[in-house]
Amino acid sequence: MSSSNNELIYDLHDNPALLPALTAAFQHLLASFVGVITPTLIVTSSLGLTEHTPYLISMALFVSGIGTAIQTKRIGPVGSGLVAIQGTSFAFISALILAGSQVKASGGTSEDVLALLFGLTMAGALVEIVFSLFVSRLQRIITPLTTGIVITAIGLSLINVGMTDLAGGFNADDFASTDNLLVGLGVLLIIVFLNAATNHWLRLSAIFIGMAVGAIYIALTKGLDFNGLSSLSIVAIPTPFAYGIDFDINLFLPVALIYLFSAIETAGDLTANSLFCKQPVSGPVYLKRIKGGILGDGVNSLLAGMFNTFPNTTFGQNNGVIQLTGIASRKVGFFVAGLFVFIGCFPIVGGVLQAIPKPVLGGATLVMFAMVAVGGLKLLASYALDRRSSLVTACALGIAIGVMMVPQALAQLPSWLENILLSPVTSAGLTAVILELTLPGKKVNDISEMKPTQKSSTPVRAIVGMQTKAEDVSSLFSAKAR
Repeated sequence: MSSSNNELIYDLHDNPALLPALTAAFQHLLASFVGVITPTLIVTSSLGLTEHTPYLISMALFVSGIGTAIQTKRIGPVGSGLVAIQGTSFAFISALILAGSQVKASGGTSEDVLALLFGLTMAGALVEIVFSLFVSRLQRIITPLTTGIVITAIGLSLINVGMTDLAGGFNADDFASTDNLLVGLGVLLIIVFLNAATNHWLRLSAIFIGMAVGAIYIALTKGLDFNGLSSLSIVAIPTPFAYGIDFDINLFLPVALIYLFSAIETAGDLTANSLFCKQPVSGPVYLKRIKGGILGDGVNSLLAGMFNTFPNTTFGQNNGVIQLTGIASRKVGFFVAGLFVFIGCFPIVGGVLQAIPKPVLGGATLVMFAMVAVGGLKLLASYALDRRSSLVTACALGIAIGVMMVPQALAQLPSWLENILLSPVTSAGLTAVILELTLPGKKVNDISEMKPTQKSSTPVRAIVGMQTKAEDVSSLFSAKAR
């Protein structure tokens, strides 16, 4: 057990026992499960592919498990070496639906649609793989200021999803009912109070206990819906290229552009992950993690297209789990990967998890997502922002929040551009980058150049998780809201 930092029960290189590792892994699974399967549900329902939905969901979970193992293990240059959960990206939904709709309009079958979507997935993955080779050369636009801005934007964008689930979920008949709100808030409060406990077991089990109490309450008062289990197959066998493969250069450009933004988003998520794991957020070790993580995303998306699912990316939800449970050990990442592969091969297990009531899930995820935003604010608040930095921060976060509150403001843009900018994280990142490059005044190109807001017995480097003086500084700006 790590004793170097009292905020972590187990750090990145620790080896927790089976029970705490499995408990933490299950909570990572609960935090990300809905995010992994939802893009598939949206794409298949929008394109009339519902007969293929169960198998495609199983493949999404299977590939998420394989991808998480690759990111955690770091195989050669591929992977970040962090507990970086992989999942199906929301950023590609509109582009994939657009491409599939054109195939259907030209008379293509469901198999034709899926063959093209998986072909575009694999081709776009190559764009991200190539992009990863140039990460170390982007230091002019990857600065400490953009790090704090985009970590904050990631958290804010996720809060929207968590609050929607807490109220009952998208298009729920009882959305915003008093019962939903009370259940969600009850789960949230249980997690908060257990996380504040001094007992390590209560802390690392807080999410699981809170969700279990909420689910049991709803089961006793309203009952849980398991009707969908009867239609699920017992076993789903991963079959490469089950629907064939196809490609259309005219439909490829929007997908390729989104892959570039997805790579930038991954840099942001991995920066937040490093921050919460008390790992360097600058210097050669950090840059190696970012480069390997983006390369891992590309390789995993290549596998996704091969195994009949949609583009993968690194999830940000799980950074909040690390901070709440205090477990950053890579061993947990391997347990998460194994759980994903298992439920991907046995669809009925995933069906049971899908039955978790939305208010219960929202109560748990809301606090986790908020912790991600707090991490970004903590990074910004640890330093005295000068006039220039304050302007950049205000504009970037203002546009991000504006996009979340008034998405229809982008309705007149081309659909591919609207799809990209609808992500508050992308909007914040692009705004911050453009202003960093064009706004007059001195830029802070190294965290060590930024002045702390006040004297403290805690070194500034400890606050931001640094271990060495930065020679190269990197940060993040992100491309999607989940």
